[in-house]
Amino acid sequence: MTRTAKKKHESGLRELIDKYIATATAATFNYKQVAAAIGETSSAHHRAIALYLAELAFDGVLLEVSPGRFKPVQRSVETTGTFVRRSNGKNSVVTDEDGETIFVAERNSMHALNGDRVVVSVAARVRGREPEACVTEIVERKPQTFIGTLRVDKHVGTLVTDSKYLATDIVIPRSKLRGGRTGDKAVVRITDWPDNAQSPRGEVVDVLGPTGENNTEIHAILAEYGLPYVYPAAVEKAADKIDAGITPEEVARRVDMRGVPTFTIDPRDAKDFDDALSLRKLPNGNYEVGVHIADVTHYVKPDSIIDREARDRATSVYLVDRVVPMLPERLCNGICSLRPDEDKLAFSVIFEMDDRGRVLKSRIVRTVIRSIRRFAYEEAQEVIETGRGDFAEEILTLDRLAKILRKERYASGSVEFDRAEVRFEIDEKGHPVSVYFKESKDANKLIEEFMLLANKTVATAIGAPGEKRKPKAFVYRVHDTPDPDRLNDFAKLARTFGYKVKTEGTAADINKSINRMLADVQGKGEENFLSTLAIRSMAKAIYTTTNIGHYGLGFDYYTHFTSPIRRYPDMMVHRLLARYLDGGRSAAVDRLEEECKHSSDMEQLAANAERSSIKYKQVEYMNDHMGEIYSGVISGVTEWGLYVELDDNKCEGLVPVRDLADDFYDFDEKNFCLIGRRHGHRYRLGDPVKVQVARCDIQKKQLDFVVVDEDGKRVGAPERKSLPKAKPQPKGRKQSRKGRR
Repeated sequence: MTRTAKKKHESGLRELIDKYIATATAATFNYKQVAAAIGETSSAHHRAIALYLAELAFDGVLLEVSPGRFKPVQRSVETTGTFVRRSNGKNSVVTDEDGETIFVAERNSMHALNGDRVVVSVAARVRGREPEACVTEIVERKPQTFIGTLRVDKHVGTLVTDSKYLATDIVIPRSKLRGGRTGDKAVVRITDWPDNAQSPRGEVVDVLGPTGENNTEIHAILAEYGLPYVYPAAVEKAADKIDAGITPEEVARRVDMRGVPTFTIDPRDAKDFDDALSLRKLPNGNYEVGVHIADVTHYVKPDSIIDREARDRATSVYLVDRVVPMLPERLCNGICSLRPDEDKLAFSVIFEMDDRGRVLKSRIVRTVIRSIRRFAYEEAQEVIETGRGDFAEEILTLDRLAKILRKERYASGSVEFDRAEVRFEIDEKGHPVSVYFKESKDANKLIEEFMLLANKTVATAIGAPGEKRKPKAFVYRVHDTPDPDRLNDFAKLARTFGYKVKTEGTAADINKSINRMLADVQGKGEENFLSTLAIRSMAKAIYTTTNIGHYGLGFDYYTHFTSPIRRYPDMMVHRLLARYLDGGRSAAVDRLEEECKHSSDMEQLAANAERSSIKYKQVEYMNDHMGEIYSGVISGVTEWGLYVELDDNKCEGLVPVRDLADDFYDFDEKNFCLIGRRHGHRYRLGDPVKVQVARCDIQKKQLDFVVVDEDGKRVGAPERKSLPKAKPQPKGRKQSRKGRR
């Protein structure tokens, strides 16, 4: 093609693109959609279209909503969305129309708070600048509470908060302090924010107690995530009135399995026993394995005061030093708990299995059981390792069958995420005195495998009933396939460390390659980083009525049935099972889906609170070890410093780049390292380092280290042998953690 002809073709191509943009009905589009609409298929023309769209975006004709996706700037001058407030002043609105994030300056925010529903006016884009929006109306206020420390003077009180959603303190009239005093930690609700005021006004909702006390800080973590920290007295009273007796009439309606050897295996300090196992040999030589689950919904009736509280909580919350239960203690630790030597009502899945671990038959029935032995995991593990002890034959048989099930599951493509969990020994005041690791051994895996089998069997029974019967509405635990971009990014990162992860092929093939990588990386410096990224490359598991299978487990059907004492979706599943076993009609999907969404959201909040409590105890523990030197590995590299995980206790802290005193370091994002300009020294992800505990800010849950050499001297500061040991905790830091040296 001649140069003249090429220019003519490009001109025609641009006209077609302009026409498409002028008449496009899609809210946003990319170059592939444009190419398909105008009939261009060659890779050269695709490239030309992509370049022209980028040029239009630079000129301000188009707005690049996300990388490679565009929309006309003037498509909507006014739109609605959700306001996102940040303490650093970078407020924004996420539009309902297409999910675009648009900057909102504080002067244009109308003092909207995080989560408020707003109407915004979007200014026409100025070339070379990001678009801006101006809030014109707040259509729905989201209830706002903040956690902080009170400061009370003669005339007024103030809440000083470290919230990432609020840059200013909250002013509180003395009449609204509810007895709060200077130094108390409190929950405060914003009541008003006048247009001409720099700070909002509020009132104290609850005084948690003096800052620094264990109960105060744990309650503050729960309140921060909107989780309850007290149990309503009315619900406790309702639970006290429940009759725990098991009548002969109820026994007659159930399968009586009280004569079958049954036992529980749980953590040593557990009080709520959701599940029990039974085993007996059948006359035909096969095994009958029973997975028995506490029949909570026999006692908790739909829409009762106990049920409403459980539905709101949706889950028990497991923090470092306590469990915040979903159900009243009388139920979760008493009536429903499968305690030894007590008759209990259960919902059971009974399997017939042969000696090779194959499930030949299964049935779901309501039962009466009697556990005759309560094992801690350590006790069951000792039986597995020595072959001796109570129920040795039953435990060894179940362990052997579980290992067969697990091997087949991994062969079918289940992902093997098995990471040690950090645990603390706590004194009577809630202070951490030591750190240990909870590792999953054979006894843990035995229970896990049979719970997985029961959950899978229940979901399959309802989701794939067979015999030309239609599936009924049900609650599934689903896990979507990984986002291709995330998986590709993870595979590239793994390759930089010498590991190969497949990004194409069947789900089983991809997951097997991830399992190989996870096995190969164990014990190496990059283990924590790569295993964490592997988890993040996956989608989040959620509850829903729409079954898409569970990618991580490699199951077509999966649900949560085995923990109704601590998870509301399991109670939902029990009720649906009871309804369908009695011949009932399919339940209303809309209400089920609404409860699924709420349960998924609450599960995420509970996980965030658990992580926050662990971080709090880690910093509190390390505060007792100020100035001490530890070995660790670089677990993260950023432009503002190095994250180091200590070998001894898995506590993670930051080495700020400003404290790398021997050089000026630049961040090499591609190779995950900091490189010194003068000497070329590299700090690379996974490298072993020695660090000294330099700063502990318990309130902010921040831990800082400095790098030291083999002699304990701070790197780059030979005139100082080391930091002073056991310094008092600083009251606060004025320097930003993200400031570059």
